Amino acid sequence: MSVVGFQDIINGPLSQYLGLSEHIGGDVAKHAQFVKLAFNAQLQYVTLATQCSQPTQEKQMELLKPTSTQISTIQDYREKNRGSIFFNHLSAISESIPALGWVCVSPTPGPHVKEMNDAGQFYTNRVLKEWKDKDAIHVEWARAWIQTLTQLQAYIKQYHTTGLVWSGKGAAPAGSSAPPPPPIGACPPPPPPPAFDIGSLSLDDGGADERSALFAEINQGEAITKNLKKVTADMQTHKNPTLRTGPAPFKPTQFGSSAGGSRPAPTAAKEPVFTRDGKKWLIEYQRNNRNLLVENAEMNNVVYMFKCEGSTLTVKGKVNNIVFDSCKKCSLLFDSVVASVEFVNCQSVQMQVLGFVPTISIDKTDGCQMYLCKESLGVEIVSSKSSEMNVMLPQANGDYTELALPEQFKTTISGQSLKTICVESLG
Repeated sequence: MSVVGFQDIINGPLSQYLGLSEHIGGDVAKHAQFVKLAFNAQLQYVTLATQCSQPTQEKQMELLKPTSTQISTIQDYREKNRGSIFFNHLSAISESIPALGWVCVSPTPGPHVKEMNDAGQFYTNRVLKEWKDKDAIHVEWARAWIQTLTQLQAYIKQYHTTGLVWSGKGAAPAGSSAPPPPPIGACPPPPPPPAFDIGSLSLDDGGADERSALFAEINQGEAITKNLKKVTADMQTHKNPTLRTGPAPFKPTQFGSSAGGSRPAPTAAKEPVFTRDGKKWLIEYQRNNRNLLVENAEMNNVVYMFKCEGSTLTVKGKVNNIVFDSCKKCSLLFDSVVASVEFVNCQSVQMQVLGFVPTISIDKTDGCQMYLCKESLGVEIVSSKSSEMNVMLPQANGDYTELALPEQFKTTISGQSLKTICVESLG
């Protein structure tokens, strides 16, 4: 019944997700094929658990290699296609696919799947927001994937509440002798406790004499301090600043270095990139370039800026989406966007819009200044795990009013639900 239950997931919501992915096509369809292989690998593992008794931890890791390999492939595909117009789709799957690591979680594998499902929901919400008014297929796609993990959690609760059940009696099949690393999302087993030799303890008279001497030393009273040295003025750090400088920190020897202690050569900086690949504008590794310009762009174009520092990007015309990923001290000036502007893993960035922007998304970013115009006052700002976010609202005299986005929240319990409100800063 355990195997049949897992097959129901594959034939039900997972099958719907695969069909919708094929309909969307492109990177979504390719990504879905890796997901299919991952679930098929886990089906084989669950089937094996009904045929064999529980193998050793080392053997389990060996048998889990096909699943862990597919999980790594799914996440690597997302990283290699950050400029894709379906990046949110790829991220939704990559962030939540470690849910398949539940087979290594005990005694509560169900909550592990729920946690992974929640981790991917940030991106499924983006898919829903971006495509709900353009193509309902993408909305159904997101719901099918969420339902897949929801049904997986229900399956675990029914058949493997406290961990994967090994109900067979046979031995696990032989395989590769070298165990692979544990699958993503699973924790390695704890190390065995250190050996403790009880025989090394001794309660002979020698030990008693040492203890007696110790207590006699402690019981001297005031005489115990007679051998202490007096701290003179030249020994006090607050009176002698030269004592505050400690010894140089220890520097480990670099393997392969010469006897002269020469430092290893620094890693060469990557070449800056500014190119257009079909509908994607890729801008990467730019340093202190204040003249980055995207022009003659079209409404279905995506502008993706990655790991740039101290640079300014100007986008003329209306594009579909603009993404700043892992950028530092960069600025953005643009006319209008169709979908959203996104800041992910950035530090000290700012943007100014001259036309319309429906959504600004800020994720894991510290320091984001947003200058709006009258046409963009209807914008929705979605933020998570970010700080120092300020919105500049235009005034009639040409100045701006600065408003800070809340970073602190207060949650109270209301019956069987939670009520969360913003806490305004009083500083």
